[in-house]
Amino acid sequence: MALEEYARKRRFEDTPEPPPKKAKSKRAAKPYFCVQRHDATRLHYDFRLEIDGVLKSWAVPKGPSLDPAVKHFAAHVEDHPIDYGGFEGNIPAGNYGAGSVMLWDRGTFDLLGDVSGNAQIERGDLKFHLDGEKLKGDFALVHMKGRGKGNEWLLIKKRDEFAVPGYDVEEHAYSVISGRTQEEIAQNLPARKEKRKSAGATDRVWKSDRPAAKKAAAPAKKAAPAAAKKKRSSSSAT
Repeated sequence: MALEEYARKRRFEDTPEPPPKKAKSKRAAKPYFCVQRHDATRLHYDFRLEIDGVLKSWAVPKGPSLDPAVKHFAAHVEDHPIDYGGFEGNIPAGNYGAGSVMLWDRGTFDLLGDVSGNAQIERGDLKFHLDGEKLKGDFALVHMKGRGKGNEWLLIKKRDEFAVPGYDVEEHAYSVISGRTQEEIAQNLPARKEKRKSAGATDRVWKSDRPAAKKAAAPAKKAAPAAAKKKRSSSSAT
């Protein structure tokens, strides 16, 4: 897919989304990946991998999982520009994909095997290792050939040390760049100042990153001189 399809669906004078631009990544080491939680007509997750100067993209209704036992449907959609990988905000009503967009995860990835990313997509079996803030380990995108519109894939977590049986994506529904929930993004509220330790609904508890003060040990030190004084008094009496 080319960025022409991405451009055709959008009016960039009316949306904060970045205009199309295919370019070589400026990232020196590894290609970029991201997952965006998109509350549009239907809530879904957009899974994106940087391949050949664009973000190859799949819409995943149930979101990614770290549970190898589940295989989540992923619809292959139009390529997005690299700059889209940092987008978080609101697409105004009346525009394609109107709704709030959260940058749910981001990081780098390695392709598995010696075959290029585009070649793996063409054969319908794309394997990669993610190193994100939430998603880690080996994954695969597998094309379900001969189904429906032809864009039906499955996103699968491989069994490795990063696998988490029973993983619930909605327990991690917060932004990796702003700490905000979907509702907070939709309301254009400012970024959180504290790092979220647990996440999900807007009533989740936020905890401080400051280490616990060692106040409990202090009183014990004050008691020592008194004990020593008592011992000296006993010795004098003897």
